[in-house]
Amino acid sequence: MSIYTDWTNYVVEYVKSHGEPAFWKEYAKVEKSIYIKALAIQGGVISGTFENLAKEFEVDEVFFMGFLDGINESIDKELDLEAIEANTEINFKIDYEKLYFNMLDSKADYLYTLPQWDRIFSDEKRKEIQRAWRDSKTVVNEVKIGRNDPCPCGSGKKYKKCCAK
Repeated sequence: MSIYTDWTNYVVEYVKSHGEPAFWKEYAKVEKSIYIKALAIQGGVISGTFENLAKEFEVDEVFFMGFLDGINESIDKELDLEAIEANTEINFKIDYEKLYFNMLDSKADYLYTLPQWDRIFSDEKRKEIQRAWRDSKTVVNEVKIGRNDPCPCGSGKKYKKCCAK
């Protein structure tokens, strides 16, 4: 069984027995401690064997896999999490902009408000990323239906007499 499978099984069992809010409360503490160390690494390059990195970040291997699962979309080249074993060599560079954006997207305020971000981004840059994130959530309808146009539902009536009511 892979470490990634151990991680997913742990999450499922914990959520079944304690509930999802309890899982996030516990995991958030561990995740926060990992990110405090990860964001302090100059250049954002993390490398070493999986087992040694878990020791370096002072977490259980299963929780370190959870960290990799969470950061995988925010690094230069995604990792094949299923293939990672204790002696697997891990080497990636954190894409800080993607990471900050993804933290906003997952509403992880306990992570995107860490003071370690001050060293990485200026306030203006963080506001720019926040604007980009907000803009990505705004839906803009390209085609505006006129009141007298046929209704898009296919009823044959004018829009004002059908779905616009």
